[in-house]
Amino acid sequence: MSKELPQTPDKELIAAVLNGDQEKFSELVNRYQGRLVNFLFRLLRDLADAHDLAQEVFLKVYRALDRYDPQYKFSTWLFRVAQNAAIDRIRKRRLQLVSMDRPGRDGDDDKSWEFPGDERSPYAQLRNRERGRAIKEAIDELPWEYRELIVMRHFGELSYNEIADIKEMPLGTVKNKLFRGRQMLKESLQDFLSD
Repeated sequence: MSKELPQTPDKELIAAVLNGDQEKFSELVNRYQGRLVNFLFRLLRDLADAHDLAQEVFLKVYRALDRYDPQYKFSTWLFRVAQNAAIDRIRKRRLQLVSMDRPGRDGDDDKSWEFPGDERSPYAQLRNRERGRAIKEAIDELPWEYRELIVMRHFGELSYNEIADIKEMPLGTVKNKLFRGRQMLKESLQDFLSD
């Protein structure tokens, strides 16, 4: 039975990169890539765009690694850079008058929102797709300040403290806004929750 080796702390990997071992940066990329792409996808609503932007974010972080302050968590810094990049991308879209319609309205992009069920009946499958679509639309309809926090917490898997650091908000404000955002989702999804 092989024991899994503990992960090298982020700060040690960063120190190694700064000392000339650029290969160690790929460990950081592998560690955070999935969460980062998921986070960006929920903000941008476009998977290809999320992958592209994640690469840009990692490149930007790599180039600025010497400015990283090790008294803070690397993930907090990474997600702050990603959040700012996503906001810039959204602003550029608006300036270019590109439609901000949600993906999946007339295509099959809703697959990522389907929830697997124990039942395999066609009705259960349809119900799962409907629920997934309803949840996606309810999140998309939230005001930006709530949607962003919901995405950071539930899709970016960030802690309350990490969100507070990234958003430069008091912890209590983050918790209150997340509570309010969840309440708004619950109200929007009342029909599905009562079934």
